[in-house]
Amino acid sequence: MTARMIDGKAFAADLRARIATGAAEVTAATGRRPGLAVVLIGEDPASSVYVRSKGKATIAAGMESFEHRLPADTQQAALEALVDRLNADPVVDGILVQLPLPKHLDESAIITRIDPDKDVDGFHPVNAGRLATGLEGFVPCTPLGCLMLLRDVLGDLSGRDAVVIGRSNIVGKPMAQLLIGESCTVTVAHSRTRDLPEVVKRADIVVAAVGRAKMVKPDWIKPGATLIDVGINRTEEGLVGDIDPACAEVAGAMTPVPGGVGPMTIAVLLRNTLVSAARRAGVTLAAAI
Repeated sequence: MTARMIDGKAFAADLRARIATGAAEVTAATGRRPGLAVVLIGEDPASSVYVRSKGKATIAAGMESFEHRLPADTQQAALEALVDRLNADPVVDGILVQLPLPKHLDESAIITRIDPDKDVDGFHPVNAGRLATGLEGFVPCTPLGCLMLLRDVLGDLSGRDAVVIGRSNIVGKPMAQLLIGESCTVTVAHSRTRDLPEVVKRADIVVAAVGRAKMVKPDWIKPGATLIDVGINRTEEGLVGDIDPACAEVAGAMTPVPGGVGPMTIAVLLRNTLVSAARRAGVTLAAAI
C-alpha cells in the first residue's frame, strides 16, 4: 500500500478562489472590501515573513490589509490601546496579533482584549467556549484547515476513531473539539500518554501536532488510516513533519510536509475574515467556504 498524498496546496488555492468570489460579493453589497488588521511587534524574521505573506494573500483575495508594525519595546498599554482602536474600527473585520509576543508583554491579556467577533485567529476564550459547546464562532485556522482536508478525503467522518497527538490551545484541543463535532470517537494523546504507539494504532484518523521530527513511525499506524501532519521541523535533511514519511507505506492517505497543512492556515485565515465581514454586514454568501 502507498498512501495517497493529500494536496493541501491545491485545496488551499481552490478555497482562496472561492474566498475572492465571496469578498467581491461583500464589496458589492457594502461598498467596501473586507478588512484584516495584522499587528506585528518587533522584528522577528520568521514572523515578518509570515506577516508579509498574509498581507499579499489578503490583497490577492480582494480584501484590505492593514498592517501595524510596532517596535519590540512597545509597552502593554500602547498595544492594548491599538487593539481597542481596531475593535472599534468599522472597516476592520478581522484582527490578528502575531504571536509570540516579546516576553515583557502579557499575551493572554492581549488575546482576550480582541473582540471575539473579530478574533479571526480563534484564540479568544469566548471562541474556545463557543467551539466546545457547538455555538457559532471562530476556530483556529490550522485545525479548521485540517478538518477541511479530512472531509475532502473521507467525506462523512461520523463514527471514526481519531487520535490527536498534542494538546495545545492552538491546534490539539480545538482539533479534538472539531472531530467530536463530526461525531468521531476522539483520543487526545500527549507526552504522558502510556503506550502511545498502541493508542495511535487504533485510529482511523491521526492528527500529529507535537513538534517532534518523524516521531510517528510506520508500526504505529493502522493500515489504511488517514494521517494529518501539522508538524514543521527544521532538520539537517530539510523540513520534515511529526510523521515519518515511511508511514506512507501503511497509511491510506497522508499530508506531505511541506505542501500539506501549511498552505491551509493562511487560506482559512482569509476565510474567517470573509465570514466576519459577511456576518457583520448581514450578507449571505453564495459559495460555500
